[in-house]
Amino acid sequence: MVKSIANYCYDPSEAVRHIRSVDMGLARYIQVVGEFRLQVNRNRSVFEYLVRSITYQQLTGKAAATIYNRLRRQFPYGRISPDQLLSLKMTELRNVGLSRSKCKALRELAIGVIEGRVPNSAEMHQMLDEEIIRALITIWGVGRWTAEMLLIFYMGRPDILPAGDLGVRKGYQLVRGHRTLPTFEKLHRAGRRWAPYRSVASWYLWRSLEVKISSA
Repeated sequence: MVKSIANYCYDPSEAVRHIRSVDMGLARYIQVVGEFRLQVNRNRSVFEYLVRSITYQQLTGKAAATIYNRLRRQFPYGRISPDQLLSLKMTELRNVGLSRSKCKALRELAIGVIEGRVPNSAEMHQMLDEEIIRALITIWGVGRWTAEMLLIFYMGRPDILPAGDLGVRKGYQLVRGHRTLPTFEKLHRAGRRWAPYRSVASWYLWRSLEVKISSA
C-alpha cells in the first residue's frame, strides 16, 4: 500500500501498519484513500524550496504557480540563487506579482542563506526536527508551518504533525465525526498515538477530505 522508500527517512509500510493498529478511525480512511503517495522532492536546494513555499503562501495553486514561474524566468535556467535574487531590484520582484511582504521575506531568506543562518540539506540531515524549525523561523517571513512543510515534503521526516494546518484540522474533525475543529493543543495531544509516524498520519488526514466513506 506504499511507494518505494526512496527519499523517505523511514519505512512507509511500517508507518502505515502502525497507524492502522493504533487508530481504527483513521484506519477506515486509510483503507479508502489507499496507497501512501507522499512525494518527497529534493530536486532543488533548501533555498529554492523555501522561495517556492513563500511564493505560494496564501494563494491558490494556479495564481501561485504563475507568479513562481515568472520569478524563475528572471534567473538562468530557472535556478534561483541567493546572490542573484538579491541583485534584483524591488520593482523587478514586484513586477512578477509578489507582494511587498513576500519580496521582503525572499530577500531576508537570501541574506540568511548567505550568512549561514539557514542550514543546507546536508546540515539538516544532521539536525533534529526542532533544531531545523528553530533555525528557519529566525528568518523573517518563515513560520513554523513553512518549516514543518519542508520537513515533511523536502526532508522526508517521519514524525511531523502540523497541528496548526487547517487541512489537517479539518481531516481530524472529519475522521472523528466532531462538530468543531480541534484546537492546536487538542490535535497535538491526540496525535501522540501516531508517533513516530505523524507525518504519515497528517498525509492521510489531508487526503481524507477528498474521499467519501460509508457511515455504516
